[in-house]
Amino acid sequence: MATFREYIASLGAAGAVPEAELDELLGRYEWFALARLVRLRQRGGDPSEDGRLGFAVQDRAAGTAPEVDRERLTALCADDLIDDFLRAGDYRIVAEEGEADDEVKTVADFDDEDDLVTEELAEIYRQQGLNDEACAIYRKLSLRNPEKSVYFAELIDEIASEGKNR
Repeated sequence: MATFREYIASLGAAGAVPEAELDELLGRYEWFALARLVRLRQRGGDPSEDGRLGFAVQDRAAGTAPEVDRERLTALCADDLIDDFLRAGDYRIVAEEGEADDEVKTVADFDDEDDLVTEELAEIYRQQGLNDEACAIYRKLSLRNPEKSVYFAELIDEIASEGKNR
């Protein structure tokens, strides 16, 4: 697209497109309807002669082709502006040298008290009627074992429903 845009801009106001160059352009971009219309207009042909320009025949039923707005045709679109910006400099996001300010943590930190968190202890609390302590342990276990979080959530709900029934 940029090639044809530059090509049309280089012609000037009254320039005619050399047929050899236009044929070469159409060889690379045979789907480009505007280039086909320019070639047909130069040859004095009818758009109905080219099967790929059937849609253009309806628009040109009056027999006169509309004037081409060269400024609008050669104007850069948003994609062209972005491409030019990226080509103009080496714009990349690069991490700064040196040590990181904050350490990235991938696991939760637990206190020494949390080492005593087990399912057995939670069950003992539950049997003793210490439901709040049992729920707290199940929540900590859920954080430690995310794959069993649904199981622990069900136990917490069960304890809560038992507490309401009493």
